[in-house]
Amino acid sequence: MIISVVGLGLIGGSMALSLKENGFADTVIGVDNKTEHIIKALELKLIDRVALLQDAVKQSDIIILAVPVDALLTLLPEVLNQITENQIVIEVGSTKKAVIEAVKNHPNRGNFVATHPMAGTEFSGPEAAIRHLFDGKNCVLCDIEDSKPELVELIKKMYVEGLKMRITYLDSVAHDIHTAYISHISHICSFALASTVLAKEKDEESIFNLASTGFESTVRLAKSSPETWIPIFRQNQENIIDVLDSYITTLLTFKGLMISGSYDKFGEYLTQANDIKRILNK
Repeated sequence: MIISVVGLGLIGGSMALSLKENGFADTVIGVDNKTEHIIKALELKLIDRVALLQDAVKQSDIIILAVPVDALLTLLPEVLNQITENQIVIEVGSTKKAVIEAVKNHPNRGNFVATHPMAGTEFSGPEAAIRHLFDGKNCVLCDIEDSKPELVELIKKMYVEGLKMRITYLDSVAHDIHTAYISHISHICSFALASTVLAKEKDEESIFNLASTGFESTVRLAKSSPETWIPIFRQNQENIIDVLDSYITTLLTFKGLMISGSYDKFGEYLTQANDIKRILNK
């Protein structure tokens, strides 16, 4: 099994590492438009060798596109133009509708499987790649009815055996709605809180000395790469704005309760929010 990984950042690098170590891939070829990423991926032994995109596609059974979602709109059709009937192309982006729409009429659409491994950290680049990143996490496969069944089965096997993940199925519209609520809103709120604190608190030493684990965990995602997240916010804008409207309404409700001194009612809201523990601990 020869697999090419296009984009050697956190997700692509971690996939390359795990697929090789778990014995699913015999050879992993790395492709990246940043020379420093190629050098670092080779140093860290995330990949076996490097190649230009066209050469990598020719040699591969599976091509994994792990690039920002805006880049997928042009890269995915380009790669599908180059493959044979037995090759598989997947992408691992955090949005699905726009990407799938870009190739819905492509003659090789059946050789494409839309996937979203739900794992990650706030760090980026090949040096962020880590072992066991995907173990026990969920991978979403989207709109699989438009992909060749035997190729879907191979990609399922890759995620289950090669990355130790569980499989979930969604259509692309539902995927983008759900990720807006459980992923994209978390990132945009973390960026907003970090921006607010930096604007109000000019004493960096105070931030460093007084920040507790609560603050650090809340703004952790603000360390994430804007290069990755701006395209996600752009592609899923409609759903994210809907979620933001709901979130802002809740914040204004909390603000109103504080202004009016209605802390008993405020406590009821917080108790309701505690129910998230039950869901996340399943």
